[in-house]
Amino acid sequence: MNTMRRMDCRDLNQEELIRYCLDLSMPKFRGRQIFQWVQQKAVQNWEEITNISANDRQKLQEGLRLEPLQKIKEQISRDGTRKFLFRCADGETLECVLMDYERKKNRDRHTVCVSTQIGCAVGCAFCATGLGGLRRNLSPGEIVGQVLDITYAMRQSDPDFQVTNIVFMGMGEPLLNYENVLKAIQLLNHQDGQGIGMRRMTISTSGVAPKIRQLARDNDQVGLAVSLHSANNLKRDQLIPMNRRYPLEELMDACAEYTSLTKRRITFEIALIAGEATKEAAEEVGRLLKGQLAHVNLIPVNPVPGTGMNRPTGEEIQRFAQILENMGLPVSVREEKGTDIDAACGQLRRQMECEQQ
Repeated sequence: MNTMRRMDCRDLNQEELIRYCLDLSMPKFRGRQIFQWVQQKAVQNWEEITNISANDRQKLQEGLRLEPLQKIKEQISRDGTRKFLFRCADGETLECVLMDYERKKNRDRHTVCVSTQIGCAVGCAFCATGLGGLRRNLSPGEIVGQVLDITYAMRQSDPDFQVTNIVFMGMGEPLLNYENVLKAIQLLNHQDGQGIGMRRMTISTSGVAPKIRQLARDNDQVGLAVSLHSANNLKRDQLIPMNRRYPLEELMDACAEYTSLTKRRITFEIALIAGEATKEAAEEVGRLLKGQLAHVNLIPVNPVPGTGMNRPTGEEIQRFAQILENMGLPVSVREEKGTDIDAACGQLRRQMECEQQ
């Protein structure tokens, strides 16, 4: 049976599954059952769905495929961070990361950093993903599947495991796969699925200004992070080629419109690079974000072969943060996870492709 010609069951929302079942002369509740098994219980095949008859399962799988992403490799850091390399049905590979954060006053946080594209067309200077260019967009089912397959694997040893937060910050530019990302968010948020709150999901963009404006109107609950990295157009052109199309002036106008419509604070991410985390660079960021509803997240870069970029010293990081705080901006330094494994975006996939050459 050619699985690629069948629809991916993980792509379908509850209403679509209900309509599909009605077309097969099955009761309406059958669609709700399937949705719960697929999106909430994260089952890996039709045989695991035990409250549907074998006859109905046979009818369903004639037009729907239900299969997990194939795990090729898993790396586990000393801090518990897990990085996964998965293979899709067409043979393409993607990465995602599970990060655990222990909390004393409330439940532990389990965050999954998901990919939205195979490769990336943006070509940020410090990112391994863009070195190979864009291959294709991920489907909603492939995006959600990263969360489902991690959940299924973790529940083998911890039946109560639950992903609590999602960051669309892995391979690819989420806002260039806009419709599929928004559908994935709806699937992950559904009360009969994973039930992850909208405000526990964050889209990270390199600065696709028109889509930032559109997101403010289409979903004002999901969080937004902007990969700023520099407040200087010439420097940002070098770091993020997207800046040549949507320069800082246009980007900041879109961000101002977003905060005006949503009343939500934007996280502006700054990748700190050795030798470039200067006093002047920090002051430029402070002036650019003055008056914005903003939070600054400083991210010391992970060294990636082929980029020539290295991590700054602790002193450089703290000086940069202090300057921004003195200018009235709330600042945090990203809690580092997985520094002893290939946890930077695209590293594990690129490593495998280089080994196969």
